[in-house]
Amino acid sequence: MPPLPVIKASQLIRALEKVGFQALRQRGSHIRLKHEDGRVLTVPLHIGQDIGRGLLRKILRDAELTVEELLELLSY
Repeated sequence: MPPLPVIKASQLIRALEKVGFQALRQRGSHIRLKHEDGRVLTVPLHIGQDIGRGLLRKILRDAELTVEELLELLSY
């Protein structure tokens, strides 16, 4: 398994939109994304900060994505 990358929230949101998640709403610095099958995610959008590896792993688990799939979506 490749190492988990350090990415910005905007990069993660773009990758999640590629697999069918849509921005539902934003409250403060958190964006709520929903998939058509019912999965819901919250992504913190703090300008100038990266998403921590632990939080990224949790978001990927909730989105039912693997690290490999994320890397492919980010087109590294």
